[in-house]
Amino acid sequence: MKIFISITSSTLFLAFLITIHAAKSQNLIQSTCKTSSKTDPNINYNFCTTSLQAAPASQCAALHGLGMISIRLVRYNVTDARCNIKQLLKNKKWDPYVRQCLNDCFDLYSDAIPTVKMAMKYYNSKRFDDANIQISSIMEAATTCEEGFGDKEGVLSPLTKRNNDTFQLSAVALSVMRIIQAAGSSG
Repeated sequence: MKIFISITSSTLFLAFLITIHAAKSQNLIQSTCKTSSKTDPNINYNFCTTSLQAAPASQCAALHGLGMISIRLVRYNVTDARCNIKQLLKNKKWDPYVRQCLNDCFDLYSDAIPTVKMAMKYYNSKRFDDANIQISSIMEAATTCEEGFGDKEGVLSPLTKRNNDTFQLSAVALSVMRIIQAAGSSG
């Protein structure tokens, strides 16, 4: 499953500039989320703004800082999801199939923690393509976790919201990186 969405940098940058100029009174988070939700069907505007606005220091961050904040949100979410799965596994009443799915998800989220840390390192080094690969693999992990429950008819995932949040936060981080890359290549 390919997560990469091909949008030319110049098109994305142009859309971002238009959004900024059309909405000078809006803050960077709103402008970024507006552009991101228009160019990526995986991003919900309200989810994007709510998530970024809730992060400390996001209201006064520049675009590069907003990118790091978005990756940190992925990290916190992945860590929290793993903790939640660990708690769910303590319940001995799970069907063996669901228990196996939860174990698989625990492994996926455990692997995602060092992956997101590597993405942060790449991001800080301005190695955006490498950071993109890391964040994309986290999106794939969330998707794989969710799809595991769907492989058996009648089984509902207890992790749907967490998986969706991980996927969407990752999409936001990727979008912010694309905007930064586009801004850097046009300047």
